[in-house]
Amino acid sequence: MRHDPDPVDARLGARLSALRTQHGWSLDELAERSGVSRSTLSRTERAETSATAAVLNRLCHVYGRTMSQLLSEVETAPDAVVRAEGQQVWADHTSGFVRRAVSPPHPALRGELVEGRLSPGADIAYDRPPVPGLEQHLWVLSGALDVTDDGTEHHLGTGDCLRMRVFGPTRFRCAGSDEVRYVLAVVRP
Repeated sequence: MRHDPDPVDARLGARLSALRTQHGWSLDELAERSGVSRSTLSRTERAETSATAAVLNRLCHVYGRTMSQLLSEVETAPDAVVRAEGQQVWADHTSGFVRRAVSPPHPALRGELVEGRLSPGADIAYDRPPVPGLEQHLWVLSGALDVTDDGTEHHLGTGDCLRMRVFGPTRFRCAGSDEVRYVLAVVRP
């Protein structure tokens, strides 16, 4: 008789499988790198068995994570809904930038939605991305926005969408006399 896996084991198995896939390793390659048998790795990823501390320690070493980091990614499932009043808003009053974290937060998720607003004349320059290769989809909801990505300037109006992979400096400038409002979809590499 098959029992449903423990929810934490299921999330941990899925996370370990995703990490292995991100590194492009087969189960055999991971077994060789970690010293954990292929069958144990396979059963752990499918949540057929609970990983021991020793197995997790070996996997954390291979993936360059602490056990706390790995477990924090799977301890709780992300909330499915975050109500508008619960979304975190941060404002840089000096530059005229307001950022609303729209997506339910969780460290194991690779993507997130952010609402940005720039007041007229706002001009923000970033000298580098927080994570090289970050993929961003910027959709202008209202107003005009000039975006410079590694030296290439894009003039965006209401309804326009720009997709970019960020490796170098970027700049966001409100190009009109009215506030610009946009949605930024961020996907970690």
